Amino acid sequence: MKNATKIAAGFSALFLLGACVEESAPLVSAPAVGSASDLSDFEGARAGQAEMGITNLGYELIRSEGLTSYWFNRATGACAQIVTSDGRYSSITMLPAGDC
Repeated sequence: MKNATKIAAGFSALFLLGACVEESAPLVSAPAVGSASDLSDFEGARAGQAEMGITNLGYELIRSEGLTSYWFNRATGACAQIVTSDGRYSSITMLPAGDC
């Protein structure tokens, strides 16, 4: 009878430990601003910090001309022209895909 009690206690402990497992959140998530088709909400953001948010939305840097950069999202066809001034995105203009 003692062995049956120990086995039951062992199964109970395993069950309780299994119930403690937490679901993990995804490592990469969409930023709270912007969308896959419009980056205008990033205007005024610090360029270095916002860049990861833009790439997380599916955009890739196509080219840069001085302080102006062009970002393109292949999935949505969205193109953004971003001008940086004093380390911040001073203006963001959504353009036709052909401009990227």
